[in-house]
Amino acid sequence: MRERKKLSRKAERRAKARAEEKLGKKRELLAKMELGGHPDRPIEVVSASVVETQAKSMPCPRCLGACRVEEHAAETVEGRRLRIARMQCAQCGARRAVYLKIVGELMN
Repeated sequence: MRERKKLSRKAERRAKARAEEKLGKKRELLAKMELGGHPDRPIEVVSASVVETQAKSMPCPRCLGACRVEEHAAETVEGRRLRIARMQCAQCGARRAVYLKIVGELMN
C-alpha cells in the first residue's frame, strides 16, 4: 500500500480554503432553514426597536464573524407584514436577509 505524498504548504492552504468554503456554504443553507432565514419562519419580536439588535446578535453563517445591518425595512412578503434586516458580514462580506415579525401588543 502506497502512502500519500505530503502536500506542499501552498496545496495545504488551498485545500483548507476549499474545505472552509464548503463548510461556509453548508452553514448558509442551515441558516436559511432556521428562524429568521426565510419569510415563512420569521423571528418574533415585541417591537420594531429591537429588530436591529436582534439581527446584529446573529453571527455570519459563513465565517461566524460579526454582521452589520445595512438596511432595516418593513415589507409585505407573501401577504404578511414583516421586517427585513439586510445584513453584511464585516469580516468576509457575505450578505444575508433576516426576517422578523412584530408580535407585541398595541398600547392605547
